[in-house]
Amino acid sequence: MPRLFGTDGVRGLANDVITVEVAVGLAQAASVVLGKGRFADGRRASGRRPVGVVARDPRVSGEFIAAAVMAGFASSGVDVLDAGIIPTPAAAFLIADVKADFGVVISASHNAAPDNGIKFFAAGGTKLPDEVEDRIEAALGEKKLAPTGVEVGRIRRFADAEDRYVLHLLSTLPHRLEGIHVVLDCANGAAAGISPEVFTDAGATVTVIGSDPDGYNINDGVGSTHLDVLAAAVLEHGADVGIAHDGDADRCLAVDHLGRVVDGDQIMAILAVSMKERGLLTQNTLVATVMSNLGLKVAMAEQGITLIQTAVGDRYVLEALNEKKLSLGGEQSGHVIMSQFATTGDGILTGLHVLAEMARTGKSLAKLAAVMTVYPQVMINVRDVDHHALASNVVIGTAVIAAEERLRESGRVLLRKSGTEPMVRVMVEAEDQSTAEEIAESLAGVVRAQLTR
Repeated sequence: MPRLFGTDGVRGLANDVITVEVAVGLAQAASVVLGKGRFADGRRASGRRPVGVVARDPRVSGEFIAAAVMAGFASSGVDVLDAGIIPTPAAAFLIADVKADFGVVISASHNAAPDNGIKFFAAGGTKLPDEVEDRIEAALGEKKLAPTGVEVGRIRRFADAEDRYVLHLLSTLPHRLEGIHVVLDCANGAAAGISPEVFTDAGATVTVIGSDPDGYNINDGVGSTHLDVLAAAVLEHGADVGIAHDGDADRCLAVDHLGRVVDGDQIMAILAVSMKERGLLTQNTLVATVMSNLGLKVAMAEQGITLIQTAVGDRYVLEALNEKKLSLGGEQSGHVIMSQFATTGDGILTGLHVLAEMARTGKSLAKLAAVMTVYPQVMINVRDVDHHALASNVVIGTAVIAAEERLRESGRVLLRKSGTEPMVRVMVEAEDQSTAEEIAESLAGVVRAQLTR
């Protein structure tokens, strides 16, 4: 049986993969694994019941899934704080802020409305390591907690959840945002009720798109996966900058005043240089994944900043940040972790600090982003292949070595198997687009010939 948990919780089609039964079962299993202050039969050991925070994005299926998760928790003796519709990073912050024992966010991030997901956070608002997720999955088949009477959990509305998060975001700002006109694309998602308020309170002039969620239109033609809409709005309104979130607002991608995309690598470069100048970049080191553009590595070396690269996934970035006690890391996709202020990627926090750097320096986003030259990058997904045989295939390995020798220091090759489907991703970066395309197509052909089943 395949592993239920993926790279970011449990995700799939609502009422198909993510059913009421799955939601209740996961909540009950998590109560066994993550709950503290109790005996195995649910009786209190420390004088209080465990506390869990539950939040969701606005997709319609989140209503019944959140209800099922809360029912699973309460029936297991967990007191639930229902935070309603808030961003994923807001939930992570609140778990730590109220010293909850754990929490859950019901969201499928940038996916379309029919999908949904269940993401667990430990005490302190950190994502779970693989081994803890495995324990929860194993506990699905074990005896559930079944307290009675006064040991049954309560469900209460987390009335000041948004206010706590907004005040936290504003408290992190190194500079006010007066004089900056920003277009915010809230993806018809969880950012819609918070992001415009925060940027306005910080002093920016705000124009908002994608801020009318109806349960069905999340990520639909708007948000971080549809930056052309944001670029058009920036040009139409003559704005200085555009900020795009995804459905649960843990991502931030940007558009400069000319409508050009500024991705997560460029955003990390801007923040890293700023933090180094201000003495806030711990060990002058940035953490990114192996998918980050080679231009980021080159730019950081020129700025005297060390770049550490991890496996793909913000959890691995966070592990490196925590292990080495570093202050900044993230992904090309726009998950940026500023560990002084957050335990996970926070799109609103990131956007605020990008604009704060514009205000501090008086430079446009285009000028700030010019610290990094983006190398042409070509990605080819080779589908319906035996992806598990990738690492052991000698012919593919030889072809990769030949490509790397051809590129030398002026490019990069990365072949990576998908974690969710029979597919190999072939990524090539080079100084020019034609070279990147030629090498990527050649390697994809070798993969297809060698691994087709």
